[in-house]
Amino acid sequence: MRKPTAPALSRRRFSALALGTLAAPFISRGALADAGEVNIYSARHYPADETLYGLFTKETGIRINVIQGTAEELMERVKLEGESSPADVFVTVDAGNLWRAQEAGVFQPTKSALLDEKIPKHYHEPDGHWFGFSTRARVVVYDIRKVKPADLSTYEQLADPAWKGRLLVRSSNNIYNQSLLASIIEHDGDEKAEGWAKGLVANFARPPKGGDIDQIKALVAGEGDIAISNTYYFARMLSDKDTEARKGLENLAVFFPNQADRGTHVNVSGAGVAAYAPNKANAIAYLEFMAKPEAQEIFSGANFEYPVVAGSKVSDVVANWGDFKRDEVNVAALGRNNAEAVMIMDRAGWR
Repeated sequence: MRKPTAPALSRRRFSALALGTLAAPFISRGALADAGEVNIYSARHYPADETLYGLFTKETGIRINVIQGTAEELMERVKLEGESSPADVFVTVDAGNLWRAQEAGVFQPTKSALLDEKIPKHYHEPDGHWFGFSTRARVVVYDIRKVKPADLSTYEQLADPAWKGRLLVRSSNNIYNQSLLASIIEHDGDEKAEGWAKGLVANFARPPKGGDIDQIKALVAGEGDIAISNTYYFARMLSDKDTEARKGLENLAVFFPNQADRGTHVNVSGAGVAAYAPNKANAIAYLEFMAKPEAQEIFSGANFEYPVVAGSKVSDVVANWGDFKRDEVNVAALGRNNAEAVMIMDRAGWR
């Protein structure tokens, strides 16, 4: 597990006492319950998060203790800690991971009139186990020298033989691709979704490898004509201060699929109150703070994502792409359909 990053003394003390390694003895909930603290387990790792923590503490007087790790590491830790877990808030990315955490018993349902009002209902789990606080779109990045916008339309159309040998995408073990397929299952049904996955595999320009940035780099290198990527990866590349790193990107553009029907697939970064939160009221206070415009702009802007609360500012590089129609299927469906998506990918030969 990564070592926690926490500049405040209280954060360092919490990290040393409570987390250590997965094999470390658990400390009692009573020892960590404190009316002036909230304990966050976070799978996000951005310096801007420290700014958020500082603003929350300044506004409320509540100290924040943070543990960082991968979603899998933190879920496993919470499971091992059981009812003794000091976790108050669990933060991770992708509705698939949030759903897995819910299925693992990491969350408890939360009632908050403010969160219900500020966060669109399709961005939070229906029973309030977790809420999305920023979104990212899974889009098509294309080479403008080889592809015209009129050549593109929907995700479903990417399985057309016209794209044979031209499509770049990462492997099926990636949660982002699993969630994309889960959305297609929700809209088109299992049978059509499997046909789509098989058609997509037939159109691969190369065997899947690397992450989304690697697909875009391969696009620049001429290994394919179109790539599937989350918006924030392309935004990161466009914002790189290294001129050499941006070389070739001027020939690429973003296309938002399904604008004539359901809208482009979006996913969330989100959080919820932990199942045995010793400081539940503080945990809810933190989630409600995250719905404020200032917090929204910091949380989403740290990774070039889109805020979920209306009126919050979007980073300039993302704003340059303009607004687009978003798929409003409830993001919980992405987790609910995950197991079927994985099986379909396996049958389709998507490795």
